[in-house]
Amino acid sequence: MRLSSFLAVFRPALPLILGLSLGCSLSLLMVSWTQGETDEACGDELGNGRLIHSGHIRDGQDGQDGSEDFQPRIVPYHKDPNKPHKKVLRTRYIHTELGIRERLLVGILSSRATLNTLGVAVNKTVAHRFHRTFFFTGLRSTKAPHGMAVVAHGDDRPVWLMYETIRHLHQHHGNEYDWFYLAQDDTYTQAERVMELVNHLSAGQDMYMGRAEEFIGGEERARYCHGGYGYLLSRSLLARLQPHLDSCRNDILSVRPDEWLGRCIIDYLGLSCVEKHQEMTYRYFELQKNVDPEREDSAQFKNAFTVHPVSEPALMYRLHKRYNQIELDWTYAQIQQLQNQINNISELTPEGKAGATWPIGINPPFRPKTRFEVISWEYFTEEHIYSCADSSPKCELRGADRADVSSVLETAVGRLNERYQPQLRFRKRRLLNGYRRFDPTRGMEYVLDLALEAFTQKGHSQVIAKRVSLLKPLSAVEIIPMPYVTEATRVQVILPVTAHDQDFVGNFLDMYVMNALDTHDNALLTFLFVYDPFDAQRVSQTDVFAGVKAMIGEVEKRYGDVKIPWISVKTEVPSQVKLMDIISKKHPVDTLFFLASVWTEVSADFLNRCRMNAISNWQVFFPIHFQEYSPALVYRDQQPSAASSFASEALRDGHFDRHVFEEACFYNADYMAARTKMAADILDNDELLESMDVYEIFVRYSGLHVFRAVEPALVQKYVHRECNPRFSEDIYHRCVLSNLEGLASRSHLAMALFEQEQANST
Repeated sequence: MRLSSFLAVFRPALPLILGLSLGCSLSLLMVSWTQGETDEACGDELGNGRLIHSGHIRDGQDGQDGSEDFQPRIVPYHKDPNKPHKKVLRTRYIHTELGIRERLLVGILSSRATLNTLGVAVNKTVAHRFHRTFFFTGLRSTKAPHGMAVVAHGDDRPVWLMYETIRHLHQHHGNEYDWFYLAQDDTYTQAERVMELVNHLSAGQDMYMGRAEEFIGGEERARYCHGGYGYLLSRSLLARLQPHLDSCRNDILSVRPDEWLGRCIIDYLGLSCVEKHQEMTYRYFELQKNVDPEREDSAQFKNAFTVHPVSEPALMYRLHKRYNQIELDWTYAQIQQLQNQINNISELTPEGKAGATWPIGINPPFRPKTRFEVISWEYFTEEHIYSCADSSPKCELRGADRADVSSVLETAVGRLNERYQPQLRFRKRRLLNGYRRFDPTRGMEYVLDLALEAFTQKGHSQVIAKRVSLLKPLSAVEIIPMPYVTEATRVQVILPVTAHDQDFVGNFLDMYVMNALDTHDNALLTFLFVYDPFDAQRVSQTDVFAGVKAMIGEVEKRYGDVKIPWISVKTEVPSQVKLMDIISKKHPVDTLFFLASVWTEVSADFLNRCRMNAISNWQVFFPIHFQEYSPALVYRDQQPSAASSFASEALRDGHFDRHVFEEACFYNADYMAARTKMAADILDNDELLESMDVYEIFVRYSGLHVFRAVEPALVQKYVHRECNPRFSEDIYHRCVLSNLEGLASRSHLAMALFEQEQANST
């Protein structure tokens, strides 16, 4: 039995973030961008109309105004020799050159009395669904609620607040957005439906849309939009209204701000509020007193864009829950309808019914072309999993894996009960066998053999075994906006060296010269010589780093324009934090550091990745280098391969060392900010600097993204590290594990033990 309904319930198996790079190709025919005003303006025309049905948009008939198809036209470019040449101005982003604006800006009219109650409720329920939301108030408050963009105008008179709000929107955002939605803080807004509405309205026309109300007296046929139900203003209407705002403020007398705005638009622009335009209707619902949203089931309520009046924050949250449930039910119904359509159409395909793979609507399972592409299944029970990260045959289920298995078992039994009740009711006894695999084309797949106790309606029970298949599909794919970065940034390589490490400096310098100096990479190297107190006293007679300094001098002679500075430090415990404190003070705040080790092989590919993954005030990068195994254990009597670390046979005789955090890429400003937050803790505990490394500093004292990922371009030769027992227990333990796991793989160790036993037996 397969549980197809599982598709609509489960979330993604793993947190999945895909960064998509959206390319845009433009064919430009005799066109240039020049600084200054152009002689001819290009306007847009309204395309095919759309209409809204039951709160969701579908295709409809063309409207009466602007219903012709958009006809592109080529504007020829003719250079006038009599006019002076204008400087070409190119912007950073293509949407700026093309004049592409964001679709909708939302303004919520609030007051000092309701900002911390209803205003906060609006912000928590629907504000995050819009691209940008502002809260406009009258009197300035001493402290705005956290996470809210509040604009205080300094006057709490309602009409004055409306006047200042309209002026602020046009002045600061008139060229950034196509539509402006205004509502009161006692209005609940169905964000998705408002966005659907504006996405099918043309931004090139004057539009004043909302719930149409008669003016006091009701003598005129003109209408204004009721502020309690929200209303839409187009960018073009806002631009035309701006010159008349001062006249409206002085000439129009009104108590209600929405009525004042409606009168201003009618008097100076001749436009009245409309509820319907080109078969698209602005839907609203008037909420009566003591109404329970959970019991409201009318079509007008379900299809409404806005609900008014909302008297208290608790009611706002209840409305939000109710409308989310309505949208969820509608989504499930659409999924079921689409699945039925796919199932019916599959009969017409060459494969027939067999062409509709389960679950319907999800990508079919991945089909490997070679044996190397086969996705393996992991076997698990409720206590253990038999596919471990360290290649152990069996390990205990912990953390997220244990929670994942528990969730899958609970969902499987729940789906069985939904399908067979009331005839049968199931209760889990235990999991007999469990299998799972991650298919990158569809999600996490499970096969469960369950021992179930089945109960009938008469109370009889029997233990049965049942196999079920489940799928946790990939969903919620989103584009993560990232700040602008460039590969032209200079990298400041910092290399701490102790007396025990100086034998490895020669190989580091050779790789640095080949990959950075010979290629003229924009990177600088600084040595940090760490003396212990005994060597520091004898430095005038015998310098332990004299050989390293001589090698640096040879490099500087070979490359006349290259200078490799060094800094000398005396300390008993060379902790990363102490050393970085010294380096940080000697460099500007915008310096990009690469904190390296003497075993690191610097490459151009990694330096570029360091530039791209370390983002100022956003992200720090801690790469996981590839550590080669001990040649004495891996090769033994054989000769090691002469292939380079970057050849086709790369990364075969080693592993990614997840226990080492010595290498890092970060900006000086980010490190200084984290150290400033740490200063208070140092006053109470002086030994904190020795017990922490730079990685822990960023994790505990910064709000930045700490990006930790394997880095194939960062390779280290095998080395047995000296673990300093004076460091913290955690740092010392990681060092010991790194040495142990870096010896060789399990197969190599097993072969070495086997050969040793063979030799002892003979």
